Amino acid sequence: MSERKITAPANNPESEPFYKAAEEGKFLIRRCTACKKAHWYPRAVCPFCFGETAWEEASGKGVIYSYSPMRRAGYTLAYVTLAEGPTMMTNIVDTDPDSLSIGQAVKLKFVPTDGGPPVPCFTAA
Repeated sequence: MSERKITAPANNPESEPFYKAAEEGKFLIRRCTACKKAHWYPRAVCPFCFGETAWEEASGKGVIYSYSPMRRAGYTLAYVTLAEGPTMMTNIVDTDPDSLSIGQAVKLKFVPTDGGPPVPCFTAA
């Protein structure tokens, strides 16, 4: 399996704190200051109650909700439910797809991109 290059994400003022923290090895999510629910993808307005949100550092722990090995492309696409509650689409890296299972514990691993900040992926815990 060849190493897949990940395209650098587009950076904008709203996502800048996330990618700056990622460069320091910190994984940030947003949590609503009104209803207290965490959500992914980070955005300034809560998708549940339209309240204001604040950045918080996440644990980087999660479990596989669903996954699909893209064998010909050489990566595994997955939905991972974070310990903080939200489910995010991501990649599973450095793990044999045949060893994966739904409900399996995974941990964060930042993966370098092609000329940009690292992106959050996960590997078996």
